[in-house]
Order: sequence, then C-alpha cells, then structure tokens
Amino acid sequence: MGVSEVVYRLYERRLADELVGGPLPQHVGVILDGNRRFARQRGLGDPSDGHELGAAKIDPFLGWCLELGVPFVTLWLLSTDNLGRDDEEVSRLLTIIEETVRRLADNGQGLRLTAVGALDLLPEDTRKALAEVEAATAGNDRLRVQIAVGYGGRQEITDALRKLLQVRAEEGRSLEDVANSLCPEDIGDHLYTTGLPDPDLIIRTSGEVRLSGFLLWQSAHSEYYFCDAYWPEFRRIDFLRALRDYQRRSRRYGR
Repeated sequence: MGVSEVVYRLYERRLADELVGGPLPQHVGVILDGNRRFARQRGLGDPSDGHELGAAKIDPFLGWCLELGVPFVTLWLLSTDNLGRDDEEVSRLLTIIEETVRRLADNGQGLRLTAVGALDLLPEDTRKALAEVEAATAGNDRLRVQIAVGYGGRQEITDALRKLLQVRAEEGRSLEDVANSLCPEDIGDHLYTTGLPDPDLIIRTSGEVRLSGFLLWQSAHSEYYFCDAYWPEFRRIDFLRALRDYQRRSRRYGR
C-alpha cells in the first residue's frame, strides 16, 4: 500500500469517526449523474461503458448505506427526458438497468427493491424485470431501495393529481367540491413514493448544481449536497463528506 493510499484510509477513518453519535439521514436520494461525461473523458467511446461503470458503483454505495444504518435510498437511474435520447443508447441503458436490479435482488444483502416512475412509458421487458425483483424482494427489510426509472418530478405530480381526481370522481364528488377541499396531503397520498418518508438528504454527482426535477414534491425540506465527482468515481470518502455536511446543518423545516 502506497503512502497516498495510507493517507486516504486514515482520512476516511477520521471522517467515519466524526459521524459517530450524530444524526444520519433516514432517506438518501441520489442523482447518479455524469456517466456519459465520465466515459467521454476517459476515452471509452461508448456512453454505455459509462453507464455500466455507474451501475457497478451502486453495489458498494448500498453497502455503505447498510454499514451506516441508512434505511431508505432512492436512486434516479433514468429520467423521462432520458427516454428521448438516441434509441440505441436508451435500449442499452435499459438493459443495464434490468441487469442491475436483478443483480441487486440476488446479492444476499436483504434489499427490498421497488420501482417508481412513469413505468407505462418503459418497454415491456423492463417493466417485467422491475416487477419480478419487486416480488422477489418484497419480504426483505434491511434496506428499502427505490429505483427511479422513467421518472420526472412534474410527471409524478401530474399523475398524482390525475389519480386523485379519478378517485374523487369514483366517490361521486364534484370538481368544485374537490377544489374546495384540496390539501397537500391529498396529492401526497397519490405520489409514486407514497409510504416512504421524504428524503432528508439528496446527493447529486458530476458538479451540476440543480435537481432537474428529482423528487420535486418530496424534497421541500431536504438538504442538498453537490459533489464534483462523476458517479462512476464516487467514493466512500465522498459519501462520508456528504453525511458530515448534513450533520453540520441546522434543519428548520421552514420554521
């Protein structure tokens, strides 16, 4: 082990020690950004090579969450906007996602996987793979992992409102009655992520400083952490820094 590796390990250990006894987020959302740019900068040629390396990074990341006791994670793997990219790239990315969720379901770590997004926009094979891993992991309880695929925050809110109106119509309620009684909880009850706590911390890699529509409704009181590293090169030390930053903030929830 070289000197730089020793220094890195010592710093990593110090960061982990700093977190002991402090509050940790119960739900971490991650925008896994930078796979394509990582591939270009490394001269890999094919964006799919970056997506594959990014998919491989998910396994250790979830291991870090298990180690620290983070019970809920949401990973944004594919947006509704991404579906408009080159057909060949999207097809390969969907295949990588299918392979990834199957691998995670079989890794023996007790992950419970659920898919969130406009799943009806996805190909049948992808929907089938997601449904299979949901069923196969439904009894697991060590770490709940939401896989956001074909996800867009505006689309989610639109779908939630549409579903709410459909339910109220089936109950015989008038549109005027629904409008007069509408409250945020009504919409929240029909989001893709219903049943999970809102994210305490959202991490975005690649140096971009924006949410791009990720968990728009749920992130009203979230803390954000933007990391320069592309997702394939995201390290445990980067995660520990994000958690340290989270612990140093005073969460006021709008008060």
